[in-house]
Amino acid sequence: MSSPTPRVAPLDQPYPPEIQAQFDRIMRGAPPLLLFRVMAGHSRAWDKFRAGGLLDPGPLSLRQREIVVDRTCALNRCEYEWGVHVAIFAGPAKLTEDEIRATVEGDATSACWSPAEQALITAVDALHARATFSDAEFAALLAHYDEAQILEIMLLCGFYRTVSYLANGLKLPLEEKAARFPAPL
Repeated sequence: MSSPTPRVAPLDQPYPPEIQAQFDRIMRGAPPLLLFRVMAGHSRAWDKFRAGGLLDPGPLSLRQREIVVDRTCALNRCEYEWGVHVAIFAGPAKLTEDEIRATVEGDATSACWSPAEQALITAVDALHARATFSDAEFAALLAHYDEAQILEIMLLCGFYRTVSYLANGLKLPLEEKAARFPAPL
């Protein structure tokens, strides 16, 4: 899916001062991701993209957020964003190798998930497949999550589906330090 160069050229250094300041704030000293460099070359798209970001502390735990993000990206076959998130957040979110693999190859019945995490995976899968929940799926979410958390789950799924469209549609080459989808067992 990735190619040596993306379909839309990224910004190159030196970045305009306001863009450099934004990169510094987002990346905390690390070089900006290719996706950010592509988006930042188009001010309206970049502003809208940054406004939709959901990496701030929200109503979900880091672990819950990353399960939603990783599963959404995996379902959309977006190795670019899945790999970035796994490389940066899987450790702090305390995701095991089995859990990381299950975001790509498993489902809600995978033995590694708790009942609350099974409800998360089921929700992500439902939104991906049908853009809605059945009454039973919503009831399962409500058994473990409050309304603010459920809204956050839906927002994360939508935002990371959009990110997947961008990364896949632009044919972004994989980031050097990002994780790769697991090899089939």
